[in-house]
Amino acid sequence: MVQQLSWKVGGQQGEGIESTGEIFSTALNRLGYYLYGYRHFSSRIKGGHTNNKIRVSTTQVRSVSDDLDILVAFDQETIDVNVHELRIGGVVIADAKFNPSLPETCTTATLYAVPFTEIATELGTSLMKNMVAVGASSAVLHIDTEVFEEVVLEIFGKKGQKVVQKNMEAIKKGADYICEQLGEQLETMKLDPADGKKRMFMIGNDAIALGALAGGARFMPAYPITPASEIMEYLIKKLPQFGGTVIQTEDEIAACTMAIGANYAGVRALTASAGPGLSLMMESIGLAGITEQPVVIIDTQRGGPSTGLPTKQEQSDLMAMIYGTHGEIPKIVMAPSTVEEAFYDTIEAFNLAEEYQCPVIMLTDLQLSLGKQSVEPLDYNRVEIRRGKLQQGELEELEEKQYYKRYRVTEDGVSPRVIPGMKHGIHHVTGVEHDETGKPSESPVNRHDQMNKRLRKTKGIRFNTPIHVHYHEKESDILFVGFNSTRGVIEEAMERLEQDGIKVNHAHIRLIHPFPADELLPYVQGAKKVVVVENNATGQLANILKMNIASHDKIQSVLKYDGNPFLPQEVYAKSKEMFVLNGNV
Repeated sequence: MVQQLSWKVGGQQGEGIESTGEIFSTALNRLGYYLYGYRHFSSRIKGGHTNNKIRVSTTQVRSVSDDLDILVAFDQETIDVNVHELRIGGVVIADAKFNPSLPETCTTATLYAVPFTEIATELGTSLMKNMVAVGASSAVLHIDTEVFEEVVLEIFGKKGQKVVQKNMEAIKKGADYICEQLGEQLETMKLDPADGKKRMFMIGNDAIALGALAGGARFMPAYPITPASEIMEYLIKKLPQFGGTVIQTEDEIAACTMAIGANYAGVRALTASAGPGLSLMMESIGLAGITEQPVVIIDTQRGGPSTGLPTKQEQSDLMAMIYGTHGEIPKIVMAPSTVEEAFYDTIEAFNLAEEYQCPVIMLTDLQLSLGKQSVEPLDYNRVEIRRGKLQQGELEELEEKQYYKRYRVTEDGVSPRVIPGMKHGIHHVTGVEHDETGKPSESPVNRHDQMNKRLRKTKGIRFNTPIHVHYHEKESDILFVGFNSTRGVIEEAMERLEQDGIKVNHAHIRLIHPFPADELLPYVQGAKKVVVVENNATGQLANILKMNIASHDKIQSVLKYDGNPFLPQEVYAKSKEMFVLNGNV
């Protein structure tokens, strides 16, 4: 019996690959196993190789695995592309329809040809071949097919009991067929029993959308784009139930300006996009900065530049999100590293946006946005709504022909905020420099005062956990630093390095800007080497560390920018090599 293993299903897009993985993983999640899934898919609607790799474990996992135990193949390309991942003793379960074969170089895996399509066709439709594959997988894992019944009922129940029965029959026939071939073999694939606890199984985008809803957002203008679209799709279904709405705009410029306008009117609003859309939003983000309007913007990073690799992993928007706008404005950039953090940080993003009256950009990456993982029950008692200096009572009467000092110079840089229509709250709003009442002003003294006021805001920012720290002692041989979805591979690399006798600490950055230099500095000072792990070509986070903390001689980068997420072994091997090359034994 094993504590964890990795399962992958692959084929052509539009062939039911996603639903196969969904049914398989949802059932195992409900048994109480921890799961972590990552989909590889092409930037097209139908056709092109796609696969879904799912890690199943009795303990929490936050990354894809180095190798593969079971590969389910609907075509020969799936075998050819993925067979190199199979561990010694791995299994390929393939549709007999395409006469599957293993490469001559693959001598340690076993191929089982199962007539997915033939069995499904005999039951009424070849579309059920994915259910036959699920059944075959369950037999290899020694899992009773009945565990899939609840999931099948949820998916196909609306189509009638007959459809449910046929799909369950397909699962059972797939299991029966491979059991006849296996006999007493593959006992090594049998999973240890799970703890049976109920956990959610969700992607980061769903957590962001749920966090927005719980955080009081009631309006989302957005334009569809990979990998952000699921946020909008989730809220299209949910927001109307709470008196809110979603509008699909003509472009990202309109989306951002509409979100700013809604916040100006007192409604918590957000928009979400990826790198190309954020490029279009930059001027609008500057408008939110100078008019001091709160707005929350989600950037789900993907491969760039331009259209780049729209369905692949990358973390290359970091500098753009901090410095992309022309001029200088206060801005907050956050970066959750898990699905749970994505939920709580989205709520906090709305609070910070209103408290500091500035744009808040929340960075995720494709792996975090679309990777599906087991999530402990969320604690809704932690939800807190803070609206900062928004004036919600009666305002003092103004002298005749006077405007409200919406941009009053204050010690903390945050001015009192009113919404349109409030009696005695009339003021001017413009994207040009302005005085305390909002009227345009080119006075050098006023410009100096207003710029300083705005830039003072975020110097005193309060963020509960600006870095997630995993350490044993302040002093270490290696300090890992990362952001977003690299957390899981770093944690696994740490365990392996510690087994080698290397002292390792880990600081994962959740508040990218303003950068938490004071919190990070002691760990940098106590480390012999600082290894920054990130999915980009230029070491953007490493450069931000150098700008804010110095210690240039200590900082080294582990980079990956081929569109794929890191594997634990890659981070372990590269950091171990750095450790040895630096004269350590």
